[in-house]
Amino acid sequence: MSTEDVLAEVGPRLRRIRKERQVTLAGLAEATGISVSTLSRLESGLRKPSLELLLPIAQAHQVPLDELVGAPPVGDPRVRAKPLVRGGRTFYPLTRQPGGVQAYKAVEPKRSEEPETRTHEGYEWLYVLSGKLRLVLGEHDVVLTAGEAAEFDTRTPHWFGSTGEGPVEFLSLFGPQGERMHVRARPKKGRGAAEDT
Repeated sequence: MSTEDVLAEVGPRLRRIRKERQVTLAGLAEATGISVSTLSRLESGLRKPSLELLLPIAQAHQVPLDELVGAPPVGDPRVRAKPLVRGGRTFYPLTRQPGGVQAYKAVEPKRSEEPETRTHEGYEWLYVLSGKLRLVLGEHDVVLTAGEAAEFDTRTPHWFGSTGEGPVEFLSLFGPQGERMHVRARPKKGRGAAEDT
């Protein structure tokens, strides 16, 4: 299939996806900042699609960009996102769709630092793969070990990181406010563990 053929199919695909989600052109314009007339011309094929237009539409519909352009399936389900390094911690993205719940594997080196709690909109779930993870959550200061999990509303002041005893690897799932994870872990008797908030 030629590039022109692929581009010719984008408009009808955009219209189909929008109608499946029961979104009006005005609603999509409000969500993307793209004018109703431009969206209408895109759907009718009178305007050529560009990344500048398709990216906000993909984000508004919460679909990968290749779904909008009809890229052929690659057949390989593996996520091949590049690791991100923030504040000395390495994050390996485990999801590739924008919006909704985002999953990461995080690797924290052995280090000692003073916790600085912060708050923001969202909901977080942590699961320790190896090592020990210190979690400061509101008035709680606990250490999670391999196999333990914690979940919390990120509007509660929180911080998590190395205990200073060694590196720690953990999974982090972060969702928009109100999107709770549906996984629960019971703490071992006699150990402190983060409480549901």
